[in-house]
Amino acid sequence: MSTPRMVQAPRSAATIRPAEGMVNMNLHIRLLVAGALLAAATSSPAQPPAISTTSAAATNHHQEHGHAHPTAAAHPDDPVIRAYQTANNKMHAEMGIEFTGDADVDFMRGMIPHHQGAIDMARVVLQHGKDPEVRQLAEAVIAAQESEIATMREWLRERGH
Repeated sequence: MSTPRMVQAPRSAATIRPAEGMVNMNLHIRLLVAGALLAAATSSPAQPPAISTTSAAATNHHQEHGHAHPTAAAHPDDPVIRAYQTANNKMHAEMGIEFTGDADVDFMRGMIPHHQGAIDMARVVLQHGKDPEVRQLAEAVIAAQESEIATMREWLRERGH
């Protein structure tokens, strides 16, 4: 299975750069996925999942769901693995928000740390990665996610949250 490759279109006033179109498309996909995740997290009133705000608990929670990464244990001194683990643990811990029952507010509050996690992971690529396409995508992710975080924070501020 081959990996799709981004092709840089010639720049002109009449064209849209692929990264911009991809960001818009990915935004819709991310919104759908995030909505589904939030719905799943709040759909079982009989026994809601326990969410901790500690990094160790977030890691254990991640591992309990079959997402443990044996390479991380095998290479504890690898700076790339450590950087990704740190970003991932921070994101999962900060996504452990107290839900209000307001789907809009909870979505915005949960997505801010999720987007920050994407930014932190993209920065790992910029620090350690070598592939120009991946680096370009990381830069686009940072720009898009920072803008979306600002929009979400403004939306919450305007509504007193």
